[in-house]
Amino acid sequence: MDSDQKVPNQPKFLRSVLDVLLNENAWRTILVQVVAVLLALLIGAVILLISGANPIEAYAALFRGAFGTPIAVGRTLEKATPLIFSGLAVAFAFKAGMFNIGAQGQLLFGAITAAFLGFALHGLPPYIHMPVALIGGALAGGAYAIIPGALKAYRGVHEVITTIMLNYIAINVTDYLADGPWKDTSPGNVIARTPNIDPAAAIGKLGPVPIGFIIAILVAFVVWWLLSKTTVGFEIRMVGLNPSAARYAGIKVAKTLILTMVISGFLAGMGGAVETLGVVGRYQPGFNVGLGFDGITVAMLGKTNPFGVIPAAILVGAMKAGSSEMQFASGVAKEITDVIQALILFFVAADVIVRSLLRMGKAGEEEVKLSSGWGKQ
Repeated sequence: MDSDQKVPNQPKFLRSVLDVLLNENAWRTILVQVVAVLLALLIGAVILLISGANPIEAYAALFRGAFGTPIAVGRTLEKATPLIFSGLAVAFAFKAGMFNIGAQGQLLFGAITAAFLGFALHGLPPYIHMPVALIGGALAGGAYAIIPGALKAYRGVHEVITTIMLNYIAINVTDYLADGPWKDTSPGNVIARTPNIDPAAAIGKLGPVPIGFIIAILVAFVVWWLLSKTTVGFEIRMVGLNPSAARYAGIKVAKTLILTMVISGFLAGMGGAVETLGVVGRYQPGFNVGLGFDGITVAMLGKTNPFGVIPAAILVGAMKAGSSEMQFASGVAKEITDVIQALILFFVAADVIVRSLLRMGKAGEEEVKLSSGWGKQ
């Protein structure tokens, strides 16, 4: 079936899905990603051999720990959920030509705000309390992202610098809140953490599947729709491709940059809120370390595509969930999974290596544009 053929009276959404499924470039991109993962696993096997472990046993243990039982699957999806949000956050900023390194800080503010709303509000039914805490956390992340967005739009300050600095501020502010005004004062507690959230604010599970994962999938669809099917999404993509041309066409570039960063922060904040409400049950410093930074890996592995972010997050989540089983069953250092993850990122980022092996060109695929330049817009 030719991708240009249209079925009469076909729903627009179904046509969009078919266009994606029948897109040759999309399948070529998927092939490159799969080969990149396989190459990383192959080199990882060599590293395992050098370290004295059996690669087959180690990878089998990794798979069992990630997908071997319903509980393991649930744990993998649990690990993947905040990564979908942080990956979406980074990918969304990419579309406007911005590199949001600050997803970690935005996620932290989302996590601690959700914790505060979770324990401070009482007497609310679950269908009100949970959404309030979830959206409140997301709004906190979005609000924090206004700072780098405004500095980029109006002063030309590069977002990489500001978001890195804002990450340190977020870490220290949330640590202070967890060890100060919002600290758990229950008898016997001496560590920095907030009280447990009210059960009405908790995000539960459907069998082994975390409800937070389902929310993440729905949000990914919303992000895809926003970027692909709305005027706002078109303006964001045009600013990312060429800010000068976008401005000449009448697009308000400064407004678009700020809006993009706010939505990016909103997504990261929601990831932190889901982690608090659906996994940890409170905010405790150290429990969310690296989730925002892993979003960069997920976004690049997914080629900044909202749908590509989902399997990428599941892959990284599976490696995190199965690393303990691999460590115990094969005596492999847990850091080996980090090395394999770095190798995957390397081959995805330097996809010219994979394409040369496959003798494949770019074929008009969308490039991942990390930034529109230092101090220029």
